[in-house]
Amino acid sequence: MAHLLPTTVVGSYPQPDWLIDRAALIGQGPVRVRAQKLWRVADEFLQTAQDDATILAIRDMERAGIDIITDGEIRRESYSNHLATALDGIDPERPGHVVNRSGVGQIPVPLVVGKIKRKRPVEVRDVEFLRRNTDRTIKITLPGPFTLTQQAENAFYKDEAELAMDYAAAVNEEIRDLKRAGADVVQLDEPWLQARPEKAERYGVAAINRALDGIAGPTALHLCFGYAYVARNKPSGYSFLPQLAASKVGQISIEAAQSNADLSSLKPLAGKDIILGVVDLDNPRIESPQEIAARIWHGLDFVASERLILAPDCGMKYMPRDIAFGKLRAMADGAAIVRREIGG
Repeated sequence: MAHLLPTTVVGSYPQPDWLIDRAALIGQGPVRVRAQKLWRVADEFLQTAQDDATILAIRDMERAGIDIITDGEIRRESYSNHLATALDGIDPERPGHVVNRSGVGQIPVPLVVGKIKRKRPVEVRDVEFLRRNTDRTIKITLPGPFTLTQQAENAFYKDEAELAMDYAAAVNEEIRDLKRAGADVVQLDEPWLQARPEKAERYGVAAINRALDGIAGPTALHLCFGYAYVARNKPSGYSFLPQLAASKVGQISIEAAQSNADLSSLKPLAGKDIILGVVDLDNPRIESPQEIAARIWHGLDFVASERLILAPDCGMKYMPRDIAFGKLRAMADGAAIVRREIGG
């Protein structure tokens, strides 16, 4: 990552059809509780199959020319449930229910019945496996404390902010172990900051800062409007973004291609690196490198080149693998075009 405009992914990459029931995965939407029935492989062979599929994702990202890679979140049923269901304080048998992100229905979520604590490392093996299988800069993602709080039914804490701070303490312990295991960048996924801005104003940044307390090295935070396959008419402005200037996080990741987001909202974040979504995942057409280069140049109108990192919009997990790979390669080629133009 020794050049301008490094490329990365937000987190996920398509899981193979032989590993997971993709029709069921897409049909039921992002899950908040465990969904073991999605896996096509028997339990005794599942870890090995997930390892094999993770290597495929790593090699795809390398071949596409991506600088900062992840494990593709191949072992996860969703971005959040892997960690959320592994903590103490969650009822292991009964789910809770909350209103979904769009505010139009109830979804099953973890039910908090005791004090939230981390009882064991959750993603350390994932980082160790990724580190062994690539020499590139690596990033690992995990759900942030605000989003974990919104995706749980609270039947224990008197105050939701108190629940968020205990989630933050558990996330902090996990991040420390992930850094020790070799993660170059740890990213908190906090999409519900955008969906619940009033609550985010009250305790979102405080919880994020607690999760990052004492963490050395690069950290990132991602927020978005929702996955392309379910969120079509996205707004151009973020309801919670300038407030992150007060956070300890070093990199702010936003989607911008599908929504044609108003990038002037990034001005208050001048002290942060920006991971900018420049690949539209709502359109299956693979953009040309020149199209992506134009989006990058637009981003450079608002973010200094030394602070800009490039990514697709989020939700690549739900795309066909050949299209996802083509879009990543086009992004890498588009970044190369702009680097040459800057150099010239």
